[in-house]
Amino acid sequence: MAQLSTKIKLYCEANSKVADFSNNVILQDDSDGKGAYIKTWSVDGLTKPTDSQIASYETAGNTEESNNSVRATRKSAYGDIGDQLDEIYKDIDAWKARIKSVKDANPKS
Repeated sequence: MAQLSTKIKLYCEANSKVADFSNNVILQDDSDGKGAYIKTWSVDGLTKPTDSQIASYETAGNTEESNNSVRATRKSAYGDIGDQLDEIYKDIDAWKARIKSVKDANPKS
């Protein structure tokens, strides 16, 4: 199940807005088993989403979170950018093969 923050981020992006979770969107979880909810909403020019609007982003949210995990895994496997540039300088074909193997092992949705 996608995180509420991910679904809100996607909702805002779909409406050409940005969710700033430290200023204009504040989430809260009261640890009562009901999960997180929107405590404060002040996204300029965008009304607070309804529960059904948030729910409509479940599939996209799951894909986004899965792809974020893949991106993090790839970034770690690619290694330091300086080392990559050195590898490209020394042997670009070996670098291409290594990067392709990382991407093949960690496909995006």
